[in-house]
Amino acid sequence: MTAFAQTAVDEPALVASGAALARAAERGLVVYLQGGLGMGKTTFSRGFIQQLGHCGAVKSPTYTLVEPYELQAYQVFHFDLYRLVDPEELEFIGIRDYFGDFSVCLVEWPERGEGALPSADLVITIDRDEPGRRVGYDARSERGERVMARLRAQPDG
Repeated sequence: MTAFAQTAVDEPALVASGAALARAAERGLVVYLQGGLGMGKTTFSRGFIQQLGHCGAVKSPTYTLVEPYELQAYQVFHFDLYRLVDPEELEFIGIRDYFGDFSVCLVEWPERGEGALPSADLVITIDRDEPGRRVGYDARSERGERVMARLRAQPDG
């Protein structure tokens, strides 16, 4: 599958990367966000969610596991599974109800929900790359390939 990377030298650039992905997104997209603590997964998500029209704060759903956003284009569900002890806990929140052709799901710490989550269409890895971050994109499905093609076709892609 297709992969590429870009450098985000500061927080505004990371927000812009998330916004660019939002412009390329489509319904049903499942995005896994990988990277260590403090790498900018929530910052990237903020750019994505605000690009789609959310005007308020975008906070990490570390304690609630999921934060829903009812937006004009589609519903976005932002997951943070960092504090998840057992993937089986996701069944208690009705995890399957969040994923479908009506939504876009952004999942931080997806490895903690392994076995309970659907496969990713796109895996985004954010790593330290002085002086900022390296944002890697890896398509894992046909939907992911379509999104990546639109992302790369953008003037800043």
